[in-house]
Amino acid sequence: MRRGRFAGQVVFITGASSGIGEALAREFAGAGADVALAARRVDRLARLAAEIEGLGRRALVLPCDVTADGDLERAAGRTREAFGRIDVVVANAGFGVMGPVETLTLADDRYQFETNVFGVLRTVYATLEDVKRARGRLVLLGSVSGHVGLPGSSAYSMSKFAVRGFAESLAHELAPHGVAVTLVSPGFVESEIRHVDNRGRWHAEPEAGPPKLLIMPAATAARHIVRAVARRRRESVITRHGKLTVFLQRHVPWLVRAVVGRFGIRGRRRPSRAAPAS
Repeated sequence: MRRGRFAGQVVFITGASSGIGEALAREFAGAGADVALAARRVDRLARLAAEIEGLGRRALVLPCDVTADGDLERAAGRTREAFGRIDVVVANAGFGVMGPVETLTLADDRYQFETNVFGVLRTVYATLEDVKRARGRLVLLGSVSGHVGLPGSSAYSMSKFAVRGFAESLAHELAPHGVAVTLVSPGFVESEIRHVDNRGRWHAEPEAGPPKLLIMPAATAARHIVRAVARRRRESVITRHGKLTVFLQRHVPWLVRAVVGRFGIRGRRRPSRAAPAS
């Protein structure tokens, strides 16, 4: 990724307080962009903004909940006031509702979709005219789980399958306007998703996850993502095991079904902790 590839551009990122969103903010700033940082945890955004400004780029802290009507419009409006434009929009905010269907309720599914699907839609609706005017880029965070559904992850997979379908349709619709839509489908990437329970509450102790050997550092993932966005690619599948999984699902889905059935591969369990840590 050449430095300065996004010089003079403004990047608007939701879910920028941790994980991939935080790493993307640093990577885009390193590529010359000014960044608008939107999330609920303002204290973390303030620290990140100070770090980015120390690199010589501008950063704007935007308190924002993607499930709240009006928050994204206000955040986008403040970005226009501060920076004058929005060139790249990254709809990154999301989390995972996990557990067998029989343990979940419609309220769980609605909460999952409110963040992972309607949060993406709110982000796009609030910034669509900006990226059209800039002939810019929309980046939607999907998942390998948007290609392959595993036991125990029905709600999360449904939400990410929906994001993938939205990205495919939107790419066709916006191509005549010169807007590139990039779907990002990460595999196991360093994040706080296993710290968050089914109600979106953060806990200090994460749930057990995959071996650390399989987890890509968020900074590495961000470099791959920003490179794909710069090249205006339709999709970027992140991590080697993610690429392999998506390839097998596309070309030999019967093999994926057999492996899942034979080895009992499951999505993570539903977090059972009753109270948030903070």
